Amino acid sequence: MNREDLIKTALDLKGFESFAIDEYSLKKDILVVKINKKMIARLDIKEIIGENNIEMMKDNHANHARFVENILRNYNAVILVDTVSWVFRAYRSRGFHPNYWAAQLNGWIDILKEELSKESFNVIYPLYNWFTVNIPAFTNLSESL
Repeated sequence: MNREDLIKTALDLKGFESFAIDEYSLKKDILVVKINKKMIARLDIKEIIGENNIEMMKDNHANHARFVENILRNYNAVILVDTVSWVFRAYRSRGFHPNYWAAQLNGWIDILKEELSKESFNVIYPLYNWFTVNIPAFTNLSESL
Protein backbone atom coordinates (compact mmCIF):
# COMPACT_ATOMS: atom_id res chain seq x y z
CA MET A 1 0.00 0.00 0.00
CA ASN A 2 1.44 3.38 -0.96
CA ARG A 3 0.76 6.94 0.22
CA GLU A 4 -2.14 7.43 -2.18
CA ASP A 5 -3.78 4.17 -1.08
CA LEU A 6 -3.47 5.25 2.57
CA ILE A 7 -5.06 8.60 1.74
CA LYS A 8 -7.97 6.81 0.05
CA THR A 9 -8.59 4.71 3.18
CA ALA A 10 -8.23 7.80 5.37
CA LEU A 11 -10.91 9.59 3.36
CA ASP A 12 -13.41 7.09 4.78
CA LEU A 13 -12.76 8.51 8.25
CA LYS A 14 -14.93 11.48 9.03
CA GLY A 15 -17.78 12.63 11.16
CA PHE A 16 -15.99 13.03 14.44
CA GLU A 17 -18.67 14.58 16.60
CA SER A 18 -17.83 17.58 18.75
CA PHE A 19 -18.94 16.03 22.06
CA ALA A 20 -16.35 13.26 21.60
CA ILE A 21 -13.61 15.66 20.53
CA ASP A 22 -14.32 17.87 23.54
CA GLU A 23 -14.12 14.88 25.90
CA TYR A 24 -10.85 13.72 24.30
CA SER A 25 -9.48 17.25 24.60
CA LEU A 26 -10.54 17.56 28.22
CA LYS A 27 -8.94 14.23 29.17
CA LYS A 28 -5.89 14.20 26.90
CA ASP A 29 -3.41 15.05 29.66
CA ILE A 30 -4.74 12.15 31.77
CA LEU A 31 -4.56 9.88 28.73
CA VAL A 32 -0.90 10.81 28.17
CA VAL A 33 0.00 10.09 31.81
CA LYS A 34 -1.70 6.70 31.61
CA ILE A 35 -0.12 5.67 28.29
CA ASN A 36 3.32 6.67 29.62
CA LYS A 37 2.81 4.56 32.77
CA LYS A 38 1.47 1.63 30.75
CA MET A 39 4.36 1.68 28.29
CA ILE A 40 7.10 2.19 30.90
CA ALA A 41 5.74 -0.81 32.84
CA ARG A 42 6.27 -3.11 29.85
CA LEU A 43 9.05 -5.65 30.36
CA ASP A 44 10.06 -5.27 26.70
CA ILE A 45 10.16 -1.47 26.70
CA LYS A 46 13.90 -1.28 25.83
CA GLU A 47 13.48 -3.73 22.98
CA ILE A 48 10.65 -1.75 21.39
CA ILE A 49 11.94 1.82 21.88
CA GLY A 50 15.70 1.32 22.09
CA GLU A 51 18.12 2.48 24.77
CA ASN A 52 17.64 5.85 26.46
CA ASN A 53 14.48 6.73 24.56
CA ILE A 54 11.96 6.98 27.42
CA GLU A 55 11.79 10.79 27.27
CA MET A 56 11.46 10.70 23.50
CA MET A 57 8.62 8.20 23.85
CA LYS A 58 6.87 10.46 26.37
CA ASP A 59 7.24 13.40 23.97
CA ASN A 60 5.73 11.24 21.24
CA HIS A 61 2.72 10.43 23.41
CA ALA A 62 2.12 14.10 24.27
CA ASN A 63 2.51 15.06 20.60
CA HIS A 64 0.23 12.18 19.61
CA ALA A 65 -2.58 13.43 21.87
CA ARG A 66 -2.28 17.01 20.55
CA PHE A 67 -2.14 15.77 16.95
CA VAL A 68 -5.17 13.50 17.37
CA GLU A 69 -7.13 16.34 18.95
CA ASN A 70 -6.26 18.61 16.02
CA ILE A 71 -6.98 15.99 13.36
CA LEU A 72 -10.35 15.24 14.98
CA ARG A 73 -11.24 18.95 14.94
CA ASN A 74 -9.86 19.74 11.48
CA TYR A 75 -9.90 16.47 9.62
CA ASN A 76 -7.59 16.26 6.62
CA ALA A 77 -6.67 12.83 5.20
CA VAL A 78 -3.49 14.08 3.47
CA ILE A 79 -2.16 15.72 6.63
CA LEU A 80 -3.03 12.58 8.60
CA VAL A 81 -1.14 10.25 6.26
CA ASP A 82 1.86 12.54 5.75
CA THR A 83 2.24 13.24 9.47
CA VAL A 84 1.97 9.59 10.48
CA SER A 85 4.49 8.69 7.74
CA TRP A 86 6.88 11.32 9.08
CA VAL A 87 6.45 10.07 12.66
CA PHE A 88 7.18 6.47 11.68
CA ARG A 89 10.28 7.50 9.76
CA ALA A 90 11.56 9.84 12.48
CA TYR A 91 11.09 7.41 15.37
CA ARG A 92 12.37 4.42 13.42
CA SER A 93 15.57 6.35 12.72
CA ARG A 94 15.98 6.84 16.50
CA GLY A 95 15.78 3.12 17.29
CA PHE A 96 12.05 2.55 17.78
CA HIS A 97 11.10 -0.97 16.66
CA PRO A 98 8.00 -1.50 14.46
CA ASN A 99 6.42 -3.42 17.37
CA TYR A 100 6.33 -0.17 19.35
CA TRP A 101 3.45 1.11 17.21
CA ALA A 102 1.20 -1.87 17.92
CA ALA A 103 2.04 -1.79 21.63
CA GLN A 104 1.44 1.94 21.85
CA LEU A 105 -1.76 2.04 19.81
CA ASN A 106 -3.28 -0.96 21.58
CA GLY A 107 -2.41 0.79 24.83
CA TRP A 108 -4.15 3.97 23.68
CA ILE A 109 -7.25 2.00 22.72
CA ASP A 110 -7.38 0.30 26.14
CA ILE A 111 -7.00 3.65 27.91
CA LEU A 112 -9.55 5.40 25.69
CA LYS A 113 -12.00 2.60 26.49
CA GLU A 114 -11.40 3.15 30.21
CA GLU A 115 -11.41 6.95 30.27
CA LEU A 116 -13.91 8.08 27.64
CA SER A 117 -17.65 7.64 27.68
CA LYS A 118 -18.85 4.78 25.52
CA GLU A 119 -20.34 7.27 23.07
CA SER A 120 -17.09 9.23 22.71
CA PHE A 121 -15.03 6.06 22.42
CA ASN A 122 -17.27 4.85 19.61
CA VAL A 123 -16.75 8.13 17.73
CA ILE A 124 -12.95 8.18 18.12
CA TYR A 125 -12.19 4.46 17.87
CA PRO A 126 -12.33 4.33 14.03
CA LEU A 127 -9.31 6.65 13.85
CA TYR A 128 -7.32 4.45 16.24
CA ASN A 129 -8.44 1.34 14.39
CA TRP A 130 -7.24 2.96 11.16
CA PHE A 131 -3.85 3.69 12.80
CA THR A 132 -3.58 0.07 13.97
CA VAL A 133 -4.70 -1.59 10.74
CA ASN A 134 -2.21 0.48 8.77
CA ILE A 135 0.89 -0.11 10.90
CA PRO A 136 2.41 -2.49 8.30
CA ALA A 137 1.75 0.02 5.50
CA PHE A 138 3.35 2.88 7.43
CA THR A 139 6.29 0.65 8.39
CA ASN A 140 6.86 -0.26 4.75
CA LEU A 141 6.43 3.34 3.66
CA SER A 142 8.93 4.55 6.26
CA GLU A 143 11.48 2.03 5.01
CA SER A 144 11.06 2.99 1.36
CA LEU A 145 11.54 6.76 1.71
